[in-house]
Amino acid sequence: MVKRSFKDSLRRMFLLHTLVPISILFVLFLVFMMINSRFVLVSQTAEAGRKIKSSMESVYSSYVKEMSEAAALETVISFARSRNHGPEVFKRFYDFNNRQQVKSIMYITGADGKIIASSANYNSEPSDLALQAIARRMHSQGLPLLAETNHIRFSHDRYTAYTFAHEIRNGGGVLGYLIYQLYELDLQKLIFVQNNEIAVVTDPYRTIIATTNNLTQGLMNKYSLSSDSKGYVRIDNGKYYSKETYIPLSQWRVYTLSAAEGNHSAYWSLAVFFVMASLLLWFVIQYSARIISTRQSRAIDKLIYAVRELESGNMDSYVYISTGDEFETLAGQYNQMLQRLNELVVQNVELSDLRRVIEVKHLQSQFHPHFIFNVLETLRYAIVVDNNLAQDMVLTLSRHLRYSIGNERDHVVLGDDLEYIAGYMKLQQIRFKDRLYYREEVSREAKSALVPRLMLQPVIENTIKYGYRQRRTVAVTVKGHVEGADLILEVKDNAGGMSSERLEEVRTIMASPDNRAPHIGLHNLHRRLVLMYGEHYGIQIDSTQGEGTRVTFVLPYRKEDADV
Repeated sequence: MVKRSFKDSLRRMFLLHTLVPISILFVLFLVFMMINSRFVLVSQTAEAGRKIKSSMESVYSSYVKEMSEAAALETVISFARSRNHGPEVFKRFYDFNNRQQVKSIMYITGADGKIIASSANYNSEPSDLALQAIARRMHSQGLPLLAETNHIRFSHDRYTAYTFAHEIRNGGGVLGYLIYQLYELDLQKLIFVQNNEIAVVTDPYRTIIATTNNLTQGLMNKYSLSSDSKGYVRIDNGKYYSKETYIPLSQWRVYTLSAAEGNHSAYWSLAVFFVMASLLLWFVIQYSARIISTRQSRAIDKLIYAVRELESGNMDSYVYISTGDEFETLAGQYNQMLQRLNELVVQNVELSDLRRVIEVKHLQSQFHPHFIFNVLETLRYAIVVDNNLAQDMVLTLSRHLRYSIGNERDHVVLGDDLEYIAGYMKLQQIRFKDRLYYREEVSREAKSALVPRLMLQPVIENTIKYGYRQRRTVAVTVKGHVEGADLILEVKDNAGGMSSERLEEVRTIMASPDNRAPHIGLHNLHRRLVLMYGEHYGIQIDSTQGEGTRVTFVLPYRKEDADV
């Protein structure tokens, strides 16, 4: 069987599979157009409802507030009682009315419904009778406040659509009523919203307060349209998407309607255009396939050559491609991978060197002659003075040496390592008695974490070794908790600390990756943690001369079943 070259396969793939993506793209385009038109229709209708709701809430709250405040004014009460302060009453109304988007007519009536004053200069008998009926109904039913839909015609074909009324009281009695009639035309202007064909505002009983299209009105001025399960309504021969928006403050409902019939001719025009563009694209792809296959095959050849060089052990087999496409990105990723691989090799060598240095220091500390001598010397006296103490020392020392010498795992559970530290400190406390204090404040969650074996030992040894040079009594505290995804451990002492110059010197040594000073054990431990876990982790040291030192370990929080 004859194998095709990558160049021929790539050209054949372009030619064979061009019609498939073009067809899929055509179908997806039509589906997208239908979904997008539905989405735009719904979002525009809902947005119109929200805008109208906001405007209507503002109108309603403004008039309710003004009614309650104005009806309680002494000038209004005085006018209703004795017809005094008329100019002040009208001035307040006109100041308020001029600030409103929806204008109104003000009336003041007596308790019997007789009109005392009006801001309208063109009254009609029907309108007066309607207002008198409102006042009498409030008085007979004892209503302190009224807000309802009332379509009242005034002269010159001016209509009001909604009524706000509030009683005017003097002491325990009702003097009259303050009534505001809102103009229907202003309400209609307020509900005209861009990208929305029809808007209707109704009261809780579906009585229309204002509408931009009278075709929505049914009998008794009720909103007559009802939508189907998908939210569509029919008006004459037109299909509209309807959205209901509720206004809790006034219990009004806003119905916004947008035309739902799409422009089918526009869809067909787009479809024809897409087919013609697809045919043109077919010829362009045939021509481009030859050029692309030739160029991309050169990039593939370079990548294959570089990979084969890497397989043979050439760690400098970088590849350079400047095609400006995905192959250039792939070559860049390959080069980054190779660079990272070289860095990991160097870090692995450094980590191995550090491990050997740390293991030697651990062996030295495990069999530190002074420590063993001091324990045995104390044991000699304990055998004579206190047999139980001697037995306890022997058992503690044996566990200490067994744990220290054992090297089965690089990582151990923090709780086990703290038990080892507790045994070590117990032996030291037997020697120093009340001159050495040890306290452990580690959360249960932190004790279950995996940490490098014998990580805290060098820091505590240094504290005891150098602490008694400055203080007669030394206290060591180990704290630990889990913070997010990190394990935070602190070893804190009161051993006198170090000068700021020495602290800065130690920090500089720890921050240097090339330092090999064998007398700075913290540097080796810090570098080991950085190489194992990353630059975010390691050791931080703080010290105040005359007070003490705090060494903070930051490690990733990993438990027993973690992949370490």
